[in-house]
Parts: sequence; C-alpha cells; structure tokens
Amino acid sequence: MLAPERHELILRSLRRHGRLRVAELAAELGVSAITVRRDLAELDSAGLLRRVHGGAVGTSPAAASPRQGSQLTVGIVVPSSTFYYTDVIRGAEAMADRYGARLVLGVSGYDVAVEQERLEKVLGIGVAGLLLSTALGDDHAAELGRTLDAIDVPVVLMERAFGFPHVQREYDHVRTDHAYGAMLALRHLASLGHRRIGINLNASVTAYWLRKGIAEAADTLGVELFVSPVALPARGEDPTTLAQLDAFLGECQSHGARAVLVHSDEHAARLIERAMEHGLRIPEDLAVIAYNDETAAMAVVPLTAVCPPKLTLGETACELLLRKLKSTPTHAPATQHLSLLPELRVRASCGAAPIDANPRSAVPRID
Repeated sequence: MLAPERHELILRSLRRHGRLRVAELAAELGVSAITVRRDLAELDSAGLLRRVHGGAVGTSPAAASPRQGSQLTVGIVVPSSTFYYTDVIRGAEAMADRYGARLVLGVSGYDVAVEQERLEKVLGIGVAGLLLSTALGDDHAAELGRTLDAIDVPVVLMERAFGFPHVQREYDHVRTDHAYGAMLALRHLASLGHRRIGINLNASVTAYWLRKGIAEAADTLGVELFVSPVALPARGEDPTTLAQLDAFLGECQSHGARAVLVHSDEHAARLIERAMEHGLRIPEDLAVIAYNDETAAMAVVPLTAVCPPKLTLGETACELLLRKLKSTPTHAPATQHLSLLPELRVRASCGAAPIDANPRSAVPRID
C-alpha cells in the first residue's frame, strides 16, 4: 500500500473515532509501527492531525489544549529539580522561551517506578517532544530500551547515551564528557607535581564515566592512582559519611597521596574540614579537587572544581529537540550525539605548593 493510500485511510479512521493509536493502526493497515509513526509525522507536519503519545488526535480547538493555541509544548523528565539539574532545567527553559515553546516538568527522584509514572503523565497531555534524563545510567540501557522505544514523540536524552542493541532506534543525546572532566582534574594535579593521587567517588550515575576517565589518565599521565573501594553516599548527610572520609584520609596516608579528586562538592568540602581537624594544611599537605562545582566556592577553603556545562547542556538539548519538531519530515535534522566539555575552575584548595621528594613521610598520620 502506497503512502498516500495509507494517509487517506488514517484520516478516515480519525474522522470516525476522533483518536488513533499506533498499535491499532499498524494492525489495521498491515504495516510496522515505525511506518505508522512516519505517516503520522507527515500528516502532523501538514496540519491534518496532531501527534500525541501513542497515536494522534484531530486538530479541532478542543484537542489543541497542550499546544495552547500555536504554542508548542515539550516535556522534560529529570531525576531531580535541585543541585545538578537546576541549571539543566533553567537552560532548557530559556531555550524554550526563545522558540516560543512551553516546558512541562516531571521529576523522578531517582526512582525508576516514579519515573515511569512521570513519563506517562507528561506524555499523556500530548507533548510534541520529550527531553529525558533517566534515573538509571548508561550501564542500565537494557532495562530502559523498551520504555524508550515505546515513546511515540521525538526524544532527546540528556546526560545519558543509549544505543543499539539496547534500543531499536538511535536517539539524539547531549551529555557531558565526564571522562574528560576526570582527566582534566588529574592533569592539573600532575602539572603541580603530584604523582600519587587518591580518588573518592559517590554512588551516582556520573561515577560510571569518571572511572573511565580515571583509568585513561593513569596511563596517559604516568601517575599512580588509587580509587577508594567504598563509594561515598549520594548525599552527605548519611551517618556513614564521616567514617568513610576518615578512612579515605587514612588511605591517602598509606599510599603517600597528597592530592585527591572527590565527587562531589559536598563530600570534598567535608573532607577538607575533616583533614584540617587532623592537622593537615590545605593545599600544602593535601590538594583537593571537587567534581560538579555547585557549592565548591563556598567551602571553608574554596575548592578547585571541575564544572560540567549544565546550563549549556539544557539549552543545547532543548534546541536540538525544537529544531527537530519545527522541521518537515523530509528535512529533519540528522540524529546527533553531542558531548560537551567541562571546565576546571582553580581555587585555593589546589595551589602550586612545592611537592616533597619523600611525600610518604610528609603526610600526617590519621589515627
């Protein structure tokens, strides 16, 4: 069956029922769901219907509320609306304003079940497209493949990068090159003369990419690295945090490390306080770099920090989605996989103090 024939049957069915579902249309027309989605996209572009999650509705005023007249509405679902994602949301919102579009926000709280509920609610109002940062990281792609492939509107992933064979389609994504961020921090420490460096990461999605950068840095920079075997809690108020920081300082002493990379700012700030209580000077006895740069400048000793481009990430992802939504099917932009580079912001916690020839003897013992 040729496309014009399918289009006529689709519009006839829409006039009868008022709403269409992709799965039912695929069965009725004897074609794949992908073909139906393509047909709906072409008919939507021609103004003959409006695509919504799972299918399409007519273009009558009663069905047009999610667009608020001519205003395009897109969804954004993120794990949190605070800390890291505050700037991501702000960036997306600023870009949506430039395009005259409206954002609808869903927050999962890093809970997969809640995320599914938020996705259903956001998609259920008929958004034209979706910005998504899932609760799970890149190493859990297989668990998310079916959910992603069932979404019937354009999706741009933020800080996640899922591909074949875990998902059937290729998705646009915009992510921070956190592996480069780790390399940036360790390169700076090596430039100051540090050859033994401790690493402490919290239990987060970002740690997956930081470990990749750390492994590469060890070979490239010719430094001796050790990664603490215990992941710090995602939030610093966990009662075990203090004991873990003390243990990490002990590990630094054992390895003769006078420089550390700590993820995230909150943990790095507490590590500095704890180190000073033990008589260590910052940065003379212990140079510290934090990862994230949300509150790093407000630490007792302002923290040198790797700063991901959070605002730019939100702007870029939203623009990528809106350009796709405003294009015609025949002139749709190519799928893009974009990596943004973080920057290093140097502050007092990581100065260029001379390094002892025998660093193991210079590190105060943590008892």
